[in-house]
Amino acid sequence: MEQVAAVLVPEPSGQVERRVVRIREGEWADEWDTLAAEEPLEIRLLWWEDGQERRKSIAVTMRTPGDDFELAVGFLHGEGIVTNREDVVDVAWCVEDDVPQTFNIVTITLRPDIPFDITRLDRHFYTTSSCGICGKATLEALEIRGCEPLLPGPSVDPAIIQALPAALRRSQEVFERTGGLHAAGLFDRDGNLLALHEDVGRHNALDKLVGTQLMAGNCPLDGCLLLLSGRASFELLQKALVARIPLVAAVGAPSSLAVSLAESFNITLTGFVRPDGFNVYVGAERVMGGAPALSPLHARASQVSP
Repeated sequence: MEQVAAVLVPEPSGQVERRVVRIREGEWADEWDTLAAEEPLEIRLLWWEDGQERRKSIAVTMRTPGDDFELAVGFLHGEGIVTNREDVVDVAWCVEDDVPQTFNIVTITLRPDIPFDITRLDRHFYTTSSCGICGKATLEALEIRGCEPLLPGPSVDPAIIQALPAALRRSQEVFERTGGLHAAGLFDRDGNLLALHEDVGRHNALDKLVGTQLMAGNCPLDGCLLLLSGRASFELLQKALVARIPLVAAVGAPSSLAVSLAESFNITLTGFVRPDGFNVYVGAERVMGGAPALSPLHARASQVSP
């Protein structure tokens, strides 16, 4: 059978251009915005044991593409698998015949005599049957899990969204003492704070928030708003989707994959929320039922080609 070379595509960029609705001082404008790209990176290990070649997928992490080989080697160093450059024989993209290359899987080959216990990596273990891991595949995995798009509504006044960070900050007792915590706040559609959790990890803060609501019998949270004290990543939007939260607001920026998830599952996603406005990346129809007649800036921005 004739050997078919792997199909190559351009390496993922560290940034993505995206149309966004900006709300500032009550004025709406349709513009272009630059997002930090987010894609999954799978790290695979190749080593020798008892004279036999072994391979294993040991971790999947979300990252901004770039310096991926260094990221993978740094991960192994942090786990105590490699201690110096001589421990690594090769670092390469995973390339298989007739499979599109998405530059999202790195294989690290260890020197034959390096001793290590592979069971130490069990907590990171992740398996995949394809070399084509990418953002699209990650979104499809959510569909396979049975996650359905959220239903329309509720409609929220822009002024309420703009007031969320101040309301969250007033209740961040530990942050006021330490200045070193992330927070996730749950609000009703009128902007009343229902629950708040803090943690050094943004994912942990949201897990604590959703877990508390689940234990109280309040899930799904389809009538609530979520405010994140930092940026909005894919994992955070995934957690919001599973909890059925229809509107996610972030003080920081969303990643490209977070925006794609919100678009795929009908979640309203806003970023850079400030007292004077915010950006709507997906789902402007939930912000007072959608954008009103836009300013002249909208007409000019709409003529810009991607």
